[in-house]
Amino acid sequence: MVDTNITSITNTTDGTRGMHGTHVKRVVCVAGARPNYMKIKPVMDALEAKGAEVLLVHTGQHYDPAMNDVFFRDLGLRPPDRFLGVGSGSHAVQTGRVMAAFEPLVTELAPDLVVVVGDVNSTLACALVTAKAGPLLAHVEAGLRSRDWSMPEEVNRLATDRISDYLLAPSHDAAENLRTEGYHDDQIHVVGNVMIDTLFANRERALATDALARHGVTPGAYGLVTLHRPANVDDPEVLAGLLKGLGEVAAHCPLVLPVHPRAAERLNALGVPGGIRLVPPAGYLDFIALQAGARIVLTDSGGVQEETTALGVPCVTLRDNTERPITVDEGTNVLAGRDPQRILAIAVRLLDDPPPPRRPALWDGHAGERIARVLLEGGTAGVRPRPTDLR
Repeated sequence: MVDTNITSITNTTDGTRGMHGTHVKRVVCVAGARPNYMKIKPVMDALEAKGAEVLLVHTGQHYDPAMNDVFFRDLGLRPPDRFLGVGSGSHAVQTGRVMAAFEPLVTELAPDLVVVVGDVNSTLACALVTAKAGPLLAHVEAGLRSRDWSMPEEVNRLATDRISDYLLAPSHDAAENLRTEGYHDDQIHVVGNVMIDTLFANRERALATDALARHGVTPGAYGLVTLHRPANVDDPEVLAGLLKGLGEVAAHCPLVLPVHPRAAERLNALGVPGGIRLVPPAGYLDFIALQAGARIVLTDSGGVQEETTALGVPCVTLRDNTERPITVDEGTNVLAGRDPQRILAIAVRLLDDPPPPRRPALWDGHAGERIARVLLEGGTAGVRPRPTDLR
């Protein structure tokens, strides 16, 4: 059920600050890495359609053209207004660079509101700067939880939620996570999934491409694989086990694996079993076409779990946990872990008996519009003390 609590508050006597949604005029939207681009586009479009001045800041966390330029082009995402160019580094170095570069920009641009999306280092870094600088802060994809503290993304999610004014949850289970953790009801807004907005907006364009022909596959006659998470690709023993399981799946259905830059060197060093064909990284439209045409998808990506559910394609998640359990409970996803025999057993079952297509409520292509309505037309904010308000 959509959160329709449209309430405005003003300065209070308890040290918190509020703002009428209609007072928000200038909004900074932050993107840093490939998953952010698909999430920020529908938010920007909806905010601009309602008359807000929207400035796009790209931190430069992803800078490889295969992971960056092609997605801007495919999505029709305008060039960023500011590019911070922070590049790669350890988690601490990268987060620190983003903070150092973003802080003077917030002072210069003086936004009323900053929107961060997802769970990458740029998300947390810009959230921290915003929380200390004074503008309101909105987190898109709030409330997702894997409960796996070995994932840097889990730390980023939890910390970003804690300092955000607007918690924009993609589904009811994410909102329930936030309530369980003690967040105020007037912070939490169930708005739907912005990834699905972008998917539905581009699905027909993707299906009209020649991506399948270029990759030498036909609809329903191949499986698609993605691997990029450090826990899966950085440890040669873990990666070798996954490749063993994938090789056995390939005996039942040939597999195509677009190679993420993070995994390329390690895959080449280990070698891949027969039946698995490595191809270059795919742009957004090509990848959507490959997902839509696949008989099965095997992945460690959170976004792919969502996209396959929206497309009605069976998905095997090669992880021990997921921050998107709704794709299992109300979608086409099955959590397999990393044991080769379990991966094979689940994949064969889904190949023989695919789950019926289904998707969660509000995954309907209108999440961006709901977000803009909350941020510009109402909704409460300022439930935490601001540094400038402390006496």
